[in-house]
Amino acid sequence: MWEGFEDGRVTTTDIVAAAGRWFLCSAIRDTDGGVARYYRFDTQRYAPISTEISGYVAEVLVWLHKLTGDPAYRTAGVRSGHFLTRTAWDASVGAMPFEWPCTDGIPAVAYFFDSGIVARGLLTLWRATGEEEFLERAVAVAESMARDFQSDNGCWHARLTLPSKEPLGPDARWSTQFVCHQLKGARAWQELAEITGQGRWRQLYEKVLRHALATHTSFLDGEPGERRMDRLHAYCYFLEGLLVAVDEPAVARVLREGLAEVSRRLRELASLFERSDVWAQLLRLRLYAEGLGVAPLDRHLAEEEWARIQQFHLEHPDPRVNGAFAFGRKRGHLLPFANPASTIFCLQAVEMWRRYLAGSFQPALCELI
Repeated sequence: MWEGFEDGRVTTTDIVAAAGRWFLCSAIRDTDGGVARYYRFDTQRYAPISTEISGYVAEVLVWLHKLTGDPAYRTAGVRSGHFLTRTAWDASVGAMPFEWPCTDGIPAVAYFFDSGIVARGLLTLWRATGEEEFLERAVAVAESMARDFQSDNGCWHARLTLPSKEPLGPDARWSTQFVCHQLKGARAWQELAEITGQGRWRQLYEKVLRHALATHTSFLDGEPGERRMDRLHAYCYFLEGLLVAVDEPAVARVLREGLAEVSRRLRELASLFERSDVWAQLLRLRLYAEGLGVAPLDRHLAEEEWARIQQFHLEHPDPRVNGAFAFGRKRGHLLPFANPASTIFCLQAVEMWRRYLAGSFQPALCELI
């Protein structure tokens, strides 16, 4: 473990309470509700504010409020939502930038995936509060995804420059490509279809689903070495995006095969590089796959994943760190990043595992952040 951290086990209740305090009190959330991509505790520096991470955190704060009943979580979640709707949203061009504030002299960038995460976060807040502002802005972000990222080949671009909305071409990094992981961002369209009853949103999701199913087989081998672990993280996004369509036998089969492949590759790579979020995403997917009747849960592997997740939980006197989950390890050495997204996925995984053991887990798709 990083020097100064304890390696003791804690209960799920302890983890929830500590992670909740970190989200509320650590300054990972700015005063206006925007959330930094991570806190680097070796240099004591926060990364820039990310709209994607702010969307994730808005969701987890609603989830924590539902779990604990503490109104502080709801208040904080609403503040992060208002940051997205009132501050980060660029009304002059009708798009959601990747980071805020934008760096002077450098063109802003918008990502399809990040926009989808923001829209889903706003929809979660709308369900929890009934504030029409959240639904209206979620629709606007979803419209931007459908309109601004459209490509000539009938699909979409992964990223654009702002304010021109000129597409930025892909490179070797998965995040710059419109491939299978984008299905999780497209879930925003599927959720809007359920909320509004408008079939066009479902058609948009279905189009990305078909594209993802056609491109996923080569995705995991797209980069060499340690970067294969990052691809596992993104591939789990793809599998999460499949969950709403597992009534189709072909989709259920891809999900089963994908779970087995991620499990195998994660264990092969872990001694070289392991990410806490991949362990957590895999455990969540196992629980949902069993709950939806897609695949029986392998208890032995699930217990191993639960144990590995706990090893990334940070206990430290510094409130900027305590309660968060670390991003990962390389060759056994903890990486010095207290990471909001990793914390969210790990927090959900350990709580969902607790519910599974108690016989109370329900695979509610709207709860999977």
